[in-house]
Amino acid sequence: MNLQKEYNQRKEIIINRLDEFKRIKQEELFYELCFCLLTPQCPAKKADAIVGELKKADFKNKNIDPHKFLKTTRFHNNRAKYFLEMKSEYNFIEQQLKNIKSAEEKRDFLVENIRGIGLKEAGHFLRNIGYENLAILDRHILKNLVEVKAIEELPKTLTKKKYFEIEKNFLEFSKKVSIPMDHLDLLFWSMETGEVFK
Repeated sequence: MNLQKEYNQRKEIIINRLDEFKRIKQEELFYELCFCLLTPQCPAKKADAIVGELKKADFKNKNIDPHKFLKTTRFHNNRAKYFLEMKSEYNFIEQQLKNIKSAEEKRDFLVENIRGIGLKEAGHFLRNIGYENLAILDRHILKNLVEVKAIEELPKTLTKKKYFEIEKNFLEFSKKVSIPMDHLDLLFWSMETGEVFK
């Protein structure tokens, strides 16, 4: 894999995409959280389309049962519960995220306070709203990290300790190849899917 060549071909698109994330409007954060609640075992494009429907229906402000939007996803009953719980706590969540300074602490807060959000989803949410240097360790990224020898093998389970260990390796690898970790994340994704998405 010629990583530098792949990066040079996509660098401008990746930089533009990350800049877009930094410009997200405050009112969009709720739906970005919905998107990240959906991403486990659901293709990103499908999750994005469902969030588009939720926006159209004004799920954030109206008393709407999310079940009907989620019924084509796996674990839709649990997801619907997570959506409703997150929505009922959203003002508190939003306030806390404003008050917490570091991206790492924001991630910890999200994991501890929102059911259905783990380290990967919390990192994904924060990256999509403009924060940097948090790994989003899904199977695609892990597979690529093995390929570039940033890690030796795919982890059998991803404990918190293991997650942070791989994140550290990912950061070290990104420094070694002089490509920021957030850029590498979108690069690996685009090499898998053919496009830079989110």
